Parts: sequence; structure tokens; C-alpha cells
Amino acid sequence: MKKGVLSKIIFALIVLAFVVLCFIQSPITSPVNSLWSLLPPVVAIGLALITKEVYSSLFLGIVTGGLLCMFSSTAISIGEDATLGSGFPAFFNAVVNEGIIKNISDSWNVGILVFLVVLGIIVVLMNRAGGSRAYGEWAVKRIKTRRGASLATFGLGALIFVDDYFNCLTVGSVMRPVTDSHKISRAKLAYLIDATAAPICIIAPISSWAAAVSGTVEGVNGISLFIKTIPYNMYALLTILMVILMSVLNVDYGSMRTHEQNAAKGDLFTTGDNTYSSASETPVTTKGKVIDLVLPVIVLIVLCVTGMIYTGGFFSGAGFIDAFADCDAAYGLSIGSIAALILIVIYYICRRVLSFNDCMQAIPEGFKQMVPAILILTFAWALKSMTGLLEAGSYVSSLVESATAVQILLPAILFVVAVGLAFATGTSWGTFGILIPIVTGVFENQLANVSSTGAIPSMVVICISACLAGAVCGDHCSPISDTTIMASTGAQCNHVNHVSTQLPYAMTVAAISLVCYLLAGFVQNVFVILGTGIVLLTALMLILHFVNSKRKSA
Repeated sequence: MKKGVLSKIIFALIVLAFVVLCFIQSPITSPVNSLWSLLPPVVAIGLALITKEVYSSLFLGIVTGGLLCMFSSTAISIGEDATLGSGFPAFFNAVVNEGIIKNISDSWNVGILVFLVVLGIIVVLMNRAGGSRAYGEWAVKRIKTRRGASLATFGLGALIFVDDYFNCLTVGSVMRPVTDSHKISRAKLAYLIDATAAPICIIAPISSWAAAVSGTVEGVNGISLFIKTIPYNMYALLTILMVILMSVLNVDYGSMRTHEQNAAKGDLFTTGDNTYSSASETPVTTKGKVIDLVLPVIVLIVLCVTGMIYTGGFFSGAGFIDAFADCDAAYGLSIGSIAALILIVIYYICRRVLSFNDCMQAIPEGFKQMVPAILILTFAWALKSMTGLLEAGSYVSSLVESATAVQILLPAILFVVAVGLAFATGTSWGTFGILIPIVTGVFENQLANVSSTGAIPSMVVICISACLAGAVCGDHCSPISDTTIMASTGAQCNHVNHVSTQLPYAMTVAAISLVCYLLAGFVQNVFVILGTGIVLLTALMLILHFVNSKRKSA
């Protein structure tokens, strides 16, 4: 039996088993706040991994959610005194209005799409001005090895810590020429980008993620609590270590190993599917210099950070940290990127590397480059709306609350639940937004004394860290995650290729993180917990390095 046919049969059996469990728990006419609410993402994610086709998979997941809304015998609320309705009107209302139209018209989502398109235009401008080629030629002379190219990608990702979206697209556009020249597969580049986006942002006190976390805890200084969680964020810290170790030791396994072997032979894509057009990669001038890439990137970073703190009230008297905590990241990134685009166009015209017509032709080209990402994001947002209408978050939170009696296992339970919820819904922010209030509710009595003593109980910090780590892990693995989509876009890699090659690495770190959180329930000491994780991951990577070396010498 062919491998593809067997995979489809296995997937069909898994979905069938899941549907049977759903029927056992409740009838299909009661899909809200039940196991049924998780069926749409199960269908979408499973189909994407099996068929390797993301658009139809996401759409079928959305349709599944719409059908569940249609079969629901109870009215599904969509606002004050408003419901979806029943029958086919409920289906169309859920899929078209709540799923697609409202998400496309949402100000946050539109801001992200604006930023995405503008960044695509800037990338095309840098390519046409010859900046990317000049930087690639400069970097090739100085970065001599694949190890150096991987570490340079990681280093740039670590420097751009203010926002994961910005990180993914900027690092990808800058490092693609370098990694291509050293025959690093696009799947590997996508992993390097993804592993230094959310994992870096979730441990950076000055970032849009810190702002999101600090806003979910009441009665405690949010930024102060966020900083305390950093040493216990096992998944983020161990993922960063994983990237360093795999780059230094040159270790690859799973399907990534096939991609890297093919890249060494000149095939950067393996599947032969280069989703993104390469026409805009050809410069229109030979005058391009390294400064024509470096200066626009610096301008983009400075103006995007400025835009974010502007939306947080920095220029109205708020402090820098407070401005980040209160910023509107989507609006701020849109302001900053548009301002940067204007300045970059003026710069290239003044430098005479591009004419005004050349710059204007880059606008539709940049938009076209981002169409795959826009389609995937739109479908992913619509799928999240389906899980929202079916109250998947409430269902998962009720499961967590029922497990809080076993507090010694609570960090591990929260980590696993957060991974599952973020994987199914594709949102890390929504995941810790649901779970952190549950944690604070469990430890309400201990937190009541924080305002007077200033000391936050270590178990509270560990549990919140577990929520954050699990949210990032699930987000990292999910094909419908915004950040995962952005990483594919930044690397110009087939999205399903990125997800399937990244999963083994993410699951390796997740398993070690789970061991650490199981230990944390007994030993609330960061040196013991983090030290255990570092030793386990380092030992595993050294073993894999030894096995690979033996295989090559055989």
C-alpha cells in the first residue's frame, strides 16, 4: 500500500474515532462548549498534514464549524441580543459573516494585513535596488559555513524581539540570500525564523507579547510578573538552546533531514513547490550596495518601534515600558511600515538606484508576493471564529478547572492543555488569555496578600509560565497559527512543508519541557528545573550528533 494512501486511511480513522468520542459525550445538536467544538481544527489540521494542501484544508475546517452551528439546537450568541439563527441561515452566517467578513473588517486583522503587504513591497524594493544581492555577496565572503549562516539567522532573530510578525518577515527577507548561498533548505530557514520569533518575544520584557501577558493578570504588576516567569518558561528557553545546538552540531532528523540532504544537492524546496514568485528577486540595477538593504531595515525597525510606542501613549507622557504594555501592535506596525516605505522610496530615488516608475511597479508585485499569506491568514482567522462560536475555549477551561485539585501536577497539566488549545485554535494570545485567569482564580487566596507583601508565590509564577510555554509550543506547531504562517512567508517556503518539518523538533522540546514541569510540581527551584531541561536536551542532541556521524562514516 502506498504511503500516501495509508496516511489518508489513518487520518480518516482518527477523525472517525474523534467523532465517536464527540457522540459519546453529547449529541451533534449540542456542539457548543463540548468536544464537538474542537472538531473544525482537527479536520483542518489533519487534512493539511495529510494532503499537503493548506487552502482547501482550512476551508473544509471552516465548513465543518458552519455545519456544527447549523445543527445546534441551542441559539449561538454573536453579540448582545443577537444569534446566528438556525438551519442554513446559521451556516452561511457563521461561515461568511462571522468567519470571513468580520475578520477581514476587524481593525486588528486589517492592520496586520496592511503591515504584511507594505513589508512585501519593501522586500521587492530592496531586491530590485540590488540591496539583497549586495548583502548576500557581502555575507557569503564573511559567513563561510552552513553553521555560520544558521547562527547568523538566529542572531538576527534574537535582535528583533519587539514583535513576532515583524521578526518573521524581516529576518526572512534579510537572511534568504545568505542561507540560499550556503544551501540551507527553505524549510530549515522557516524553522530558524519561527524558533526565534515567538520564543524570543515571550521572554523579552519589551515586546508586544509582554504587553499582552501583562494585561491578563489583575491585582498584580503585570510586567513584574512577566519578568518572573522568564526563567521558568521551559519551552521558549529550550527552543533557543535547540536552535544553537542543532546549528553548532549540524544535527537534523525527521523530514527536515530529507530537506537538508536535497538542499545540499541544490534543491532548496524538496517538493518542487516554490509558492512565491521569484521574478522580483532580479535587481533592475547593478549599483546596489549593502547599505541599500541595511539602512531600509534599520529605518523599518526604528519606525515600527516608534509606531508601537506612539499607539501606547509614549508621546503623550506615558513611560517607555507602559507605552509598550498599552500599545496597539497592529496599528503601530502599520504606521511604522507605511512611514518606512515612504522614506525608503525617497531614499532609492535620491540614490538613483531605482526610478519613480520602478518603485511604483514594486507595489503590485509586493502585494502579489503576499497573496498566499493573506489567503492562509484569512482562512485561519475564520477557523478561529468557528471555535469561538462553538466556545472551545470555555470547554477547555472547564477541563482545566476540574483538574486543579491535583495542584502538584498543575504545571504539567496546564502546559499540556495550553499546547492543545493553542494548536487547535492557532492563537497563543487567546490561549494564555483563557488559562491565566483560571490560574489566578485557583491561587486567589495567595495572590490576595501580594499587594501588601510584594512577593508572588513561586507556584503561581511556575503555573503562569507553564501556560505561556504551552501557548507558544502549540502556536509553534499549529498550521493555522499567525506566526507559523508568517515564518513560512518570511522564508518563502511551502507552508505545509514548514509545519511538517518543524513538528519533530517542537515535539522534542515539548516532551523535555513536560518533564521539567512535572519536576516543578515537586521541586520549585529554577536552577534544578531549568538545569534538568538543559542537560536532557544537550544529551539528546549529542546522541543524535553521534548517530549521524556514525551513519555518515559507515
